[in-house]
Amino acid sequence: MKTLVIVESPTKTKTIKKYLPKGYTVDSSMGHIRDLPSSAKEIPKKYKKESWSNLGINVDEDFEPLYVTPSSKKKIVTRLKKALKESDELILATDEDREGEAISWHLVELLKPKIPVKRMVFREITKEAIQNALENFRDIDMNLVHAQETRRILDRLAGYTISPLLWKKISPGLSAGRVQSVAVEFLVDRERERMRFKSGTYYDLKAELSKQKDKAKFEADLSHLNDKRLASGKDFDENTGKLKKPKSVVLLDEEKAAKLRDELHEANWTVSNVDVKEQKRNPSPAFITSTLQQEANRKLGFRARDTMSIAQKLYERGLITYMRTDSANLSSQAISAARNAVEEEYGKDYLFERVRNFGKKSKGAQEAHEAIRPAGSSFVKPENAKLSGREFKLYDLIWKRTIATQMAEARLEFTNVTITAEHSDTKADFRTSGKKILFPGFFRAYVEGSDDPEAALENQENFLPAMEEGESIDMHGLESISHETKPPARYTEATLVKELEKRGVGRPSTYASIISTIQDRGYAKSDGKTLIPTFTAFAVTGLLEEHFPELVDSAFTSELEEKLDLIAKGEFDPVKYLTDYYHGEDGLKNKVDTREDKIDAQKARMLDLPLDNLNGMNVFVGKFGPYVKSQSDGEEITTSLPNDMDPADISPEKLQELLKAEKEGPKSLGKDSETGEDIYVLTGRYGPYVQRGEVTDDNKKPKRVSLLKGMKPEDVDLELALKLLELPRPLGEHPETGKVVKAGVGRYGPFVLHDGTFKSLKKTDDVLEIGLDRAVELLKEKKGKGRGSNAIADLGKHPETDQPIKVMTGRYGPYLKYGKKNVSLDNDVDPEKVTMADAVRVIDEKGKK
Repeated sequence: MKTLVIVESPTKTKTIKKYLPKGYTVDSSMGHIRDLPSSAKEIPKKYKKESWSNLGINVDEDFEPLYVTPSSKKKIVTRLKKALKESDELILATDEDREGEAISWHLVELLKPKIPVKRMVFREITKEAIQNALENFRDIDMNLVHAQETRRILDRLAGYTISPLLWKKISPGLSAGRVQSVAVEFLVDRERERMRFKSGTYYDLKAELSKQKDKAKFEADLSHLNDKRLASGKDFDENTGKLKKPKSVVLLDEEKAAKLRDELHEANWTVSNVDVKEQKRNPSPAFITSTLQQEANRKLGFRARDTMSIAQKLYERGLITYMRTDSANLSSQAISAARNAVEEEYGKDYLFERVRNFGKKSKGAQEAHEAIRPAGSSFVKPENAKLSGREFKLYDLIWKRTIATQMAEARLEFTNVTITAEHSDTKADFRTSGKKILFPGFFRAYVEGSDDPEAALENQENFLPAMEEGESIDMHGLESISHETKPPARYTEATLVKELEKRGVGRPSTYASIISTIQDRGYAKSDGKTLIPTFTAFAVTGLLEEHFPELVDSAFTSELEEKLDLIAKGEFDPVKYLTDYYHGEDGLKNKVDTREDKIDAQKARMLDLPLDNLNGMNVFVGKFGPYVKSQSDGEEITTSLPNDMDPADISPEKLQELLKAEKEGPKSLGKDSETGEDIYVLTGRYGPYVQRGEVTDDNKKPKRVSLLKGMKPEDVDLELALKLLELPRPLGEHPETGKVVKAGVGRYGPFVLHDGTFKSLKKTDDVLEIGLDRAVELLKEKKGKGRGSNAIADLGKHPETDQPIKVMTGRYGPYLKYGKKNVSLDNDVDPEKVTMADAVRVIDEKGKK
């Protein structure tokens, strides 16, 4: 008897094959084999004339979806049909969640098997799990299929109905989404808070102290003055920069702080209170999807999308359990494996006295999955898992977090000491704290926010000398310190995931794609770890808030998610759900139809910024980016905002400065002695640059060169401007070829060029000063000759296709060599740091585009 097993990915195919009996053939669908049409080209001829064909959903016939097989999947379908003809039984072994269930259903609908069909589910790819799954088949769960299908239709309705309106009113190419738009609104609202923010300044004192005749010194901070609490950041109003309750606290300015400092030099310092408390700390639960994304971002700097991509590979290789889960619960097998690992790694003293489990699920938890943990009844140690790079780091994180759940509590001792300085009528209380780890417990394996638990133990401890009440203290130094309140922090991927989960918006399995989408669509950019909303995000959010508030209402979106969960349980009718959402009196279609004509496009492109004293200046988004417009002496003046300016960077002063420069026109630094043309320093959309001559009918593109990194327009004089305008400048002839070597600046920074070969300059090299000898030395480091490409790294074979992947650099910058294909890398990617996970993600993304 021949059995065909279908899974989603080739990697999963390789792993599962090892645990199946003879006679079983495993093949991959490569994800979904059917979907709603992504373009007009995919719509079958017989449906093209239907009014709903572009939407791909017959909204008047119970929202029946039009499913098509993309051209990229037709060969896969042909292969699967052929394999099916040679089989006596079909087993569907896709993931046990809504997407996996839907993939299995689509396979049956498209392949139309005439042989017995079984649904096989497992949450880890181990021998034990696969054998258990072979003994416990079930049918396809149509409630899960309906929930996935309803979500897909819902997102298509929202995107295809609102997006065209955004194209008309704001700019072509924009998009809206049921969850995406709420996430963008979170970012925009936080940025508005930052723009409204007014900082407050306060002072305090820091003392350097010691016990009498003791060399060991410690620091203490002023907390109370004459029994009244000293003002700190939390006492200031963010919108005014002033104290919320000025009578309840003492506010020190620079003068008062200096006067107090001088007075306390003459004071008597004694210990007035010693408070010692012991506390116990418990480990966090094992990872669920959202907490894995958050911690990988905080600890390892991984983007949510990368975390899920790496976790997918670990799961398919049989190293971890399924990575899309809302449950922190650990099976008895997992608990036993974790406890064995603790005892083996750290000894019995570090084992918690009883089994510890965390069964609580997040809001709207879906399928009853187990937490994300190492697979199997015996956990593979990270160093034995044959992993490297980011895969090793993520597996190590999961392994440590899992075994920590079964480790003993950490016991800590906190000592809080108040030291009072008295002089004349002044009484000043200073406080200091000490922390001692009495027993590290689970800290030995896992400390949140730290890659090295042992180093974290040292950093966590802060020792104080033993002190008693009434004991005299020596003061060695006293300084006044200025503080300025800070605006609310921008969201990071970790904190955005946390906020989305808290509000019940989307589901953990969707967060990675949501965060990627809002960046790919130009609604946010990443500055290190923080997410910064763009001007376009402000315009789109403003329009939606005014005309379609439900689309950016987290409570409304959360309610929709809860109904999807009811559909997954078979407790809610999907057609009724979609009808209410789309056709209802307050439904999406009616709202768009009635409000579209009321939306003024010019007003929609104008940003409503929470700033004072704009005095008639307005910021708009346009075809070529954001710009500011104002009236001056009856004349309208507009000028582009620099590309590196973010919404929170805007101030009336900066806008006035840009408009003034536009009105007055460029000021010449002087003339080029060779051409007689004026030299200017200008600021454009892509930042400041120098220019030779003016734009005229005869000279439409005068020579321009951007300022180098770190240069400021005000620091550029005529001599420096002329040096920049020489770029790319010839350095001389190469001693081996006789061909000219040049130095210049390109999209990847300063470089030297010889015979079509580029070599980036080191940080210590100056493109304006570099000579021929140094350039030749740098070019020697470059492997290969002429215009040929050079390999930076050989990453090995693609985990799914077995095609080799290399990181290369060529004439036009770094790229991936994937089999016979070349895939370009983005500007912000350091080619020397690209990992296999990065490469697979880039190849997948570029392939879809």
